[in-house]
Amino acid sequence: MACTAERPNLTAREQAHFLYDAIPTGLFRVEDQEDRIAWRIAPEPFALSPESLERIERLGSDLLAFYRALNALYLRSARGTAPLFIAEYLDQGKPEHVVRLTRQNRFKQDVPAVIRPDLLLTDEGFVASELDSIPGGLGFVGAMAEAYCKLGIESVGGAQGIPRAFATMLSATSGIAEPAAAIVVSEEAGDYRPEMEWLAGAARSLRLAKIFVCAPQDMIFTEEAIFVRLADGREEKIDVLYRNFELFDLLNIPKQELMLYAARHGRVKMTPPPKAHLEEKLAFALLHHPALAALWSAEMGPEVYERVRAVLPRTWVLDPRPLPPQASIDGLTAAGVPVNDWRQLLELGKSERTYVTKPSGFSELAWGSRGVKIANDLTKEEWAQTLEAALGSYAKTPYVLQRFHKGKRLRQAYFDRGKDEIAHFDGRVRLCPYYFAAGDGVTLGGILATVAPSDKRLIHGMKDAVMSPCIVKEGGY
Repeated sequence: MACTAERPNLTAREQAHFLYDAIPTGLFRVEDQEDRIAWRIAPEPFALSPESLERIERLGSDLLAFYRALNALYLRSARGTAPLFIAEYLDQGKPEHVVRLTRQNRFKQDVPAVIRPDLLLTDEGFVASELDSIPGGLGFVGAMAEAYCKLGIESVGGAQGIPRAFATMLSATSGIAEPAAAIVVSEEAGDYRPEMEWLAGAARSLRLAKIFVCAPQDMIFTEEAIFVRLADGREEKIDVLYRNFELFDLLNIPKQELMLYAARHGRVKMTPPPKAHLEEKLAFALLHHPALAALWSAEMGPEVYERVRAVLPRTWVLDPRPLPPQASIDGLTAAGVPVNDWRQLLELGKSERTYVTKPSGFSELAWGSRGVKIANDLTKEEWAQTLEAALGSYAKTPYVLQRFHKGKRLRQAYFDRGKDEIAHFDGRVRLCPYYFAAGDGVTLGGILATVAPSDKRLIHGMKDAVMSPCIVKEGGY
């Protein structure tokens, strides 16, 4: 679908007014915000250079290769044909029923089919601070791309990029040309339901898939099939189930045992697969582990391995077990001295604490920037408390220490509704590309740019941030 301006030749201010009315309400929420649009509107999408877009497009295939390599190394470790510490780390803190589920033969080769990294634009290039396989924002960025399209502005991926790629992914997952799919949204993930409703409606309009959004309790099971109960009382047989709930919350999900039973016995395809080891941030640490370099390179190929290592930041597992006196933690120094004990980091001055601590994955604190601490934002006492708490949490919730990369400063235009004018601020950007895997192919459906004021240390959706899709043009970032 080509983008044609409904109202051509608008000024930037008039474009912002148009967007304010065109973007559906309720698709994105921030705290303490009652306005219809809970973020700052940019009159134009965030501009990327053709070179940046090329790197981002290639990254999708690289990250799919990373997931497949991670899955293969985990399973080999569990069988004893790769270093045992791989599976030990990835299973750390998880209950037995989750580990058993992860190792089910039915899901053996399955990896996430929707991949979203959080890319920070730095002076040196892109750095992926996170990697999400159950991402929010699918419907949000799709709806914004559609709104900008009405101004004649073509976003990366196109106005239908997200719903089209999502539906194609579901078709490939199920092996059915026009599958019936259920997006199952848990109570905890309820804030994402409005955007998932938008996504389902947009995909249905393309006639590529019949997609329904439901709560877990709306699922109905027989020995032969799985159904979803619709609002009008009808029941629709489902070919593929999109899991919009976290595995750490599994025991609180109604009918989770029946959904998993149906997936294990081939009654329905489930994506992302119920594999907790693919949702751990400490996988970044394993990628950079020198003893595993040859294994990663063999699984991914040397060139892909080096590209992925360049974009995923150096990370260490905050493992409290003592090291022998002659050993040190690879790549980590304190005041120029190799680190043998994590507590050596306590003596670092603020300017030397270029690190972030965060829970690795299987925790209610491991998403939405919860639990993240930037070391050089803390007083010495707070830093000591943070590090000790992370080390003390290892048995239940492992934490990681990750190198902190500061975003590149840039100038961002936005619509100041109070003054009814276009204004500017200094900011830093996080780019969230949405990749969809279908077989060995990966499609970039769209990119969400979040530009936060430069005094904000963590970049995420907030009322002071600009949020928009991306376009490509010469002179972009």
